[in-house]
Amino acid sequence: MSRTKTQKQPSPIIHVVPKSSPTLVATTPDMGLSQDKIRARAYALYEARNHEPGQQEQDWLRAEREIIGKAK
Repeated sequence: MSRTKTQKQPSPIIHVVPKSSPTLVATTPDMGLSQDKIRARAYALYEARNHEPGQQEQDWLRAEREIIGKAK
């Protein structure tokens, strides 16, 4: 009895879209000022945690909520 080999299916092509960088989002002068404020606030949060690494995204999102919340 002969065995036929099954053909291996080709792997699907997966396109990974990188996360947008907060520094690349600003497109208007007002947005640029907001980005600067958010960046400064995020850094202040980082300093308040005694420069403990690993929470950059949480710091950024918190700062963004605070700054944008004040602007509304």
